[in-house]
Amino acid sequence: MATKNVTKKTAAKKAPAKSVSAKKTVKTPAKKNAAKGLKDLFEDGLKNIYWAEKALVRALPKMYKNATDKKLKMAIENHLRETEIHVKRLEECFKSLKKRAQAKKCDAMQGLLDEGKNIMKETQSGPVRDTGIIAAAQKVEHYEIATYGTLAAYAKVLKENVSLKNLLATLSEEKKCDKLLTKIADTALNTKSL
Repeated sequence: MATKNVTKKTAAKKAPAKSVSAKKTVKTPAKKNAAKGLKDLFEDGLKNIYWAEKALVRALPKMYKNATDKKLKMAIENHLRETEIHVKRLEECFKSLKKRAQAKKCDAMQGLLDEGKNIMKETQSGPVRDTGIIAAAQKVEHYEIATYGTLAAYAKVLKENVSLKNLLATLSEEKKCDKLLTKIADTALNTKSL
């Protein structure tokens, strides 16, 4: 039997893997108004995160109302105030680009907020729901960290210094919020949820 296993493993190693180009795929056609350069991609990203932050301003009070842990409630309340500042910073970014602040629906944030609503519906009030709220909030933070990091990198290349300053300030706050949520979960909530 050992010989058969060795033979199968050797045969598996010898079988050529299909490359991505060998698979039948269709190239995605670009829309007529598709980004043609980094500046267009940057502006589209700003529109998406602007929508996301405004949606978060509406979602955080619901999370606050459903949370029971005092530290979690305080973190949500503080982050709501920060998020309102994030919206203003994004408006400054648009202004520095001589563009009107414009929101473009962010499907990623919509999905994360919908997941957060479902977590609240599918958990009992108390430590279990609080733990679920933290999980949902951290997914939002991770999305925002990725987005602000990317947009800051674009702003640096584009020499959009006002935007870069604002994006880095928000990125720092998003990272701090994520660390705080981890600390709140680790200190007691995850254990209380057992």
